[in-house]
Amino acid sequence: MTRVKKAVNALKSRKNMLRKVKGYRFGRSTKEKMAQEAIFHAGSYSFAHRRDKKNDFRKLWTVKINAALGDTISYSKFMGAMKKKNIAIDRKILAEFAEHSPETFKKILAQVA
Repeated sequence: MTRVKKAVNALKSRKNMLRKVKGYRFGRSTKEKMAQEAIFHAGSYSFAHRRDKKNDFRKLWTVKINAALGDTISYSKFMGAMKKKNIAIDRKILAEFAEHSPETFKKILAQVA
């Protein structure tokens, strides 16, 4: 069997890997083994945080709606009343109304209360 030297392929894979870790601190941006480990960890974190982002936004929408409600009605009672009245506006849209067009939000609140 002939001998295969993998110089070109090894350099290419190393260069591609180091390109991914450009901007990382210390040896993680220059050393091959540390860079490989950094890439694996970054991938797992990005996967987990894509899931977390959805939860973070839902919390933000809740805070915006609750702030717009003020002292009129509690958030949980408002959402319960929305469900009872069969008003199917999701939290994202309600938060948009609360922040950018309060008059529309007040109309929805008047329908619910």
